[in-house]
Amino acid sequence: MTAPQPTDAQPTDAPTTAPQPIGAPSADRELRELADKQAALGEVRGAAAPDPVNAPMIRHWLDAMGDTNPAYLDKGLAPPAMIQVWTMQGLRRGTKDRSPVDDMIAALNTHGYTGVVATNCEQTYHRYARLGERLTPSTRFTSLVGPKRTALGEGYFATWNVTWYGDTDDPVAEMMFRILKFRPRTTAQAPPAAAPSPEASRKPYPLRPAVNDDTAFFWEGVQQGELRIQRCADCGELRHPPGPICPACRSTNRTHTVASGEGTVYSYVVHHHPPVPGRETPFVVAVVELPEGVRIVGNIVDCPPDAVGIGMALRTTYRAMDDELVLPMWAPWES
Repeated sequence: MTAPQPTDAQPTDAPTTAPQPIGAPSADRELRELADKQAALGEVRGAAAPDPVNAPMIRHWLDAMGDTNPAYLDKGLAPPAMIQVWTMQGLRRGTKDRSPVDDMIAALNTHGYTGVVATNCEQTYHRYARLGERLTPSTRFTSLVGPKRTALGEGYFATWNVTWYGDTDDPVAEMMFRILKFRPRTTAQAPPAAAPSPEASRKPYPLRPAVNDDTAFFWEGVQQGELRIQRCADCGELRHPPGPICPACRSTNRTHTVASGEGTVYSYVVHHHPPVPGRETPFVVAVVELPEGVRIVGNIVDCPPDAVGIGMALRTTYRAMDDELVLPMWAPWES
């Protein structure tokens, strides 16, 4: 069985070497040679998980996911999709085992490919992780493809595999993960009318949304100061995130409605670590419940992180992150 999951892999800090121009033969040759070298290392074992598979963490996961299946705790098994949880590094990272991916990411950063977006993830589960066992990850870098021109900018697709082994050294799960490391595009286009962001340095913001046929209407609305929610053109069902098919009636006919821009905090996290390009930590990421009946994820601004709470009233604000990109965010307000 397979399932897409976020990854704990993060780009390492980039050296201060000036990047070479896109497509420079020497840069491309250096990156390809390093990719071949890292792939030749094969599977590199990391350190065992700091904690064994345990019931409290499973209970937290089930609560967060809304999974009421009692079989996991009753049988002493972990949900398969938790596989990365056991070996993720915490806030106090200490000494990190270097994997074959780290040098590759650092080299891409050095050559100016500082943007990053996950593109593919596949997990394969061989068996359930059991209470009390301590998992060990093993990483194998597989390929570097590029340079490629994409909507985000020109860059390289880097792919690697992680296998988690159990106490008996048998594979518990595997994950194929692929990212695009790209050089953010620059533009001379004038910024849209929007409130200036304290974080906006007018340098290209490195984290850019992927815009496709399903989401273009949303980002067009943001440019106009509108929070648009996709609506089925047949049954009227609202849905977010946008998608090609209505989950209620399976229609592919779609339109949108403009939300009021008001909402309340349904849940939130305060992000301290790892570093996020273009952002200063700590910052708040919230799931915002809209009166229209859908929920949307966004950052809470103009408010200290320790002042955020469940049920807090919010209103949309639009922040220019650079000379091209505007993002919808949320700020406290009193109705």
